Amino acid sequence: MPAPESLSASASESSATKTALADAITALEPSCRETAAHALTIVRDGVITGEGPTTRGRVHFSRALDADDAAWCARILTASAVEHQPVSRAEAEALFEIDSAATERSDEGRFDDLLAKAVAHHVASVSGLPVPPRTIALSPDTDIESWAPTRTRGVNTEVLEWIASQMRGKRQSKAMVATLAGVAALPLAHIPYVFDIGM
Repeated sequence: MPAPESLSASASESSATKTALADAITALEPSCRETAAHALTIVRDGVITGEGPTTRGRVHFSRALDADDAAWCARILTASAVEHQPVSRAEAEALFEIDSAATERSDEGRFDDLLAKAVAHHVASVSGLPVPPRTIALSPDTDIESWAPTRTRGVNTEVLEWIASQMRGKRQSKAMVATLAGVAALPLAHIPYVFDIGM
């Protein structure tokens, strides 16, 4: 049976971990889209180093993205302060940085789903198209096809060029590329040209 001192030390460590996690949640609670983008860079840093407020209380390897990292991103992006605002360019760029940083994945595709939906939300809003609240649009239970643009007609050309620059040299699937920015209407043969990716 463990000595009372070691039980007390374990309880203390557990309490400290819970306090640190509560502090991290408070610190990463965005008040606007700018602070949401900043909070996402903290998640990115945790993915890169395996350390920081978003990795506390669990084993986290550097360059790995797990279900908790994806949950942090979803929590930040759907916070009440930003729920009814379109996803900003800075938030989308931070998500692309997280995607690039994570060479190992154990999130069962949740982050990729979130990335595609957040970028589509940004693209649609910049193009003047209506978008649902983030809690609906970014939910894993919502099909992106139910709200995202399905044609490039009406989609801002500059934002398509921005996506192309983000995707250049990356290994996303053609299906993900097609989902991003609603380019599903383009013939698939044109997608490598549009996004300059070699598959």
